[in-house]
Amino acid sequence: MNNWPEGWSDDNRGSRYGRGSASAQPESARVMRQVRRGPAPSPGQGAYGGAAPYTGGVPQQPSYVNGGYAEPPGGYDSGYNTGQVYGSPGGRGPGGPGDDMYEPRPAPNWRRRTKVTAITVATVLVVTSVATYFWADSKLNRDVDLSKVIDRPEAGEGTNYLIVGSDSREGMSAEDKKRLRTGSAKGKRTDSMMILHVGDNGPTLISLPRDSNVTIPQFQGSESGKTRPAMGANKLNAAYSIDGPTLLVRTVEYNTGLHIDHYVEIGFGGFANIVDAVGGVEMDIPQDIKDTKSGADLKRGKQTLNGEQALAFVRTRYALAGSDLDRTKNQQKFLSALANQVATPSTILNPFKLYPTMGAGLDSLVVDKDMGLFDLASMFWAMKGVSGGEGKSMNMPIAGNSANGNLQWDNAKVKALVKQLKNDEPVTVSSG
Repeated sequence: MNNWPEGWSDDNRGSRYGRGSASAQPESARVMRQVRRGPAPSPGQGAYGGAAPYTGGVPQQPSYVNGGYAEPPGGYDSGYNTGQVYGSPGGRGPGGPGDDMYEPRPAPNWRRRTKVTAITVATVLVVTSVATYFWADSKLNRDVDLSKVIDRPEAGEGTNYLIVGSDSREGMSAEDKKRLRTGSAKGKRTDSMMILHVGDNGPTLISLPRDSNVTIPQFQGSESGKTRPAMGANKLNAAYSIDGPTLLVRTVEYNTGLHIDHYVEIGFGGFANIVDAVGGVEMDIPQDIKDTKSGADLKRGKQTLNGEQALAFVRTRYALAGSDLDRTKNQQKFLSALANQVATPSTILNPFKLYPTMGAGLDSLVVDKDMGLFDLASMFWAMKGVSGGEGKSMNMPIAGNSANGNLQWDNAKVKALVKQLKNDEPVTVSSG
């Protein structure tokens, strides 16, 4: 049986195979299929430009001419690699039709990336700030209408805040009242009162002792709207008990001649919650304090007070030599330290501390209807300035006790003090 391709026979093999070959070319090269380098043949063209390739089972072989194999057009392929990458230029190697798949990546545009990142961060900050502002603004309890205060003095330079600590137990559970030793008395009374003046010559914080002897003037009832007659000499904190914040503002303005721009009030529970939310406030206690009525049991020296301890500290007066006058000094020191703690980067830049602090503070504050967040922020920054030595803290100048046992203001010094505050001048008046 003849297994050679068509046109071949054993006779065509001649006598060279098996007995050596007289040809100069190696026998292996003559029998191997030739591989042509260069452009792929066009359709209908053979591997060497001739007829279409053989379609049988065995690839077409080179022709045998005059006792040897004809050299294919383009030269004989020795089979040795010349260094050219197969498939190029017709394949998918470099230079071929698919070469674009292997193009090197362009260098990153860092300027554009930085710009996009900065815009994204700025946008997030703006959106977060705006959302926080509206969230915080909605939590302010604007319950005090100062437009109901009658016969008000003219406003001077700077801004004056009346800051009030009340004994309100609103929102406190029975357990909270027991823990904070607040008792369960109904209604609200003022536990502390301060005037904070904010101006160009630094802030001034002035405590008004609750037992100050003042005249409660004619006023317009906050609920009824009816005009009420003057009540003569009384303790300052009685004004709040009689008709709340508006009468207190009216009484302070009448007895000082100083215009009050904003009103801020905080109760027992809210005060303790703010202190706890900020993580406590560090205080340097000047002496050992033990007071069974306020619950204070503190040792002398630096320590961090939690909400319960802080409330006991600012309420204590019976364990102090100067009673209410010494208590007002402690209240000033603590509120300044609290404002300083709230305004630190560790609180402002930490959302896990900032939002609970803002939530606790804003929920518990009662302010006037014209109070905005920027006014509130200005107040806190001014109080921080007082603790940082940029301002002054003092008591309202006292001359001694009046005939009814109340504390009598030094009218000459009070008049000079109010004049300096109205004109936003440096305060030179002292408490003594």
